[in-house]
Amino acid sequence: MKKLLILGAGTGGTIMANKMRKTLSREKWDITIIDQYKTHYYQPGFLFIPFGIYKAKDVVKPKSDFFPVGVNVIYSPIERIEAEKNQVLLDQGVVLKYDYLIIATGTKTAPEETPGLKGNLWHKSIFDFYTIEGATALAEHFKTWEGGKLVLNIAELPYKCPVAPLEFVFFADAFFTERGLRDKIDITYVTPLPGAFTKPRATKMLGELLDEKNINIIPDFNIAEVNNEEKKIVDYAGIEIPFDCLISIPTNMGDAMIERSGLGDELNFVHTDKHTLQSEKFDNIFIIGDAANVPTSKAGSVVHFMADIMEENLLCAIQGRPFTAHFDGHANCYIETGYGKGTLIDFNYDTEPLAGSFPFPGIGPFGLLKVTRMNHYGKLIFRWIYWHVLLKGKEMPIEAEMQMAGKKL
Repeated sequence: MKKLLILGAGTGGTIMANKMRKTLSREKWDITIIDQYKTHYYQPGFLFIPFGIYKAKDVVKPKSDFFPVGVNVIYSPIERIEAEKNQVLLDQGVVLKYDYLIIATGTKTAPEETPGLKGNLWHKSIFDFYTIEGATALAEHFKTWEGGKLVLNIAELPYKCPVAPLEFVFFADAFFTERGLRDKIDITYVTPLPGAFTKPRATKMLGELLDEKNINIIPDFNIAEVNNEEKKIVDYAGIEIPFDCLISIPTNMGDAMIERSGLGDELNFVHTDKHTLQSEKFDNIFIIGDAANVPTSKAGSVVHFMADIMEENLLCAIQGRPFTAHFDGHANCYIETGYGKGTLIDFNYDTEPLAGSFPFPGIGPFGLLKVTRMNHYGKLIFRWIYWHVLLKGKEMPIEAEMQMAGKKL
């Protein structure tokens, strides 16, 4: 019997376990998924926790709820991949052989990479919201905070969900306005990018929203350290920004196991063919989601689109056929803008966000590069879709390849 191993039981790994169990013969293929943690987090929901919209219980479920029958599950840390031997070493010396391997080990925040970030003020006046611990600690802090300088800083590219920091400051503007505190709070968005986002049209629109909401933006800021004593962040050029409450999007890194396996770049993201999703070094290894070093967003929508491509290309590899699927870097992101409204962007490697309707041309119901109440509802509805449709590998009415129909050039 042939063996497919899936490393990581987050979004990408769980989707692929469901897809491949339906696709591959149970008589011929043994599928095993490995992860050291038993809890699955709906990570887009972390954004809502500091503002009291979601509680921790709304974003947490057991991973076992989403594994299909007929897939072996091992909860264990992974020591390394020995790709030349087609085997994976778990801790305590357990060795698992494979014919094909899917790496879905994601990305993790690494606040220790920035000097001073995890100092005396960590989770007291300095917070992240990319972890359940950081988001819940910040929710408690905001309950009694009476104002001052609120600074959001992106430490380094790439990072998960590139629009989430913008959503955070938009939410903060609305949250403190509704509490009657907005005039006591100065909000500053500090980014290493030259503007609000990576794509020109979206950058223009989102930059205008920041200006409209009286949110300062400081671009081209590459943080060198956090000074806990004087409560300021300092970049390599010596620019200093004081804060009373600092929201950090720390450096994101791939799993340390990738470094031990010799398969990654300097941030432990796996060298991946950006179109086929196959390892650049080993033909029987495929990479999905945040673990890959492909030049598109590290976001849930990207994992969804990648999964469709990977299912087809993995079958091609197994059957000895040329690849027939092509990943174009497709990503789409709902962006909360506060006050029960949101916007939406849809783009890929080559095409920046355009105005139009999504997903159905001329019908929508969602508007691209428009601030609408329907886009906000789309973001909220997605939580149900994530738990009940996406993780289980079911079909969704959105093509993996970005469609130009309904977009305005």
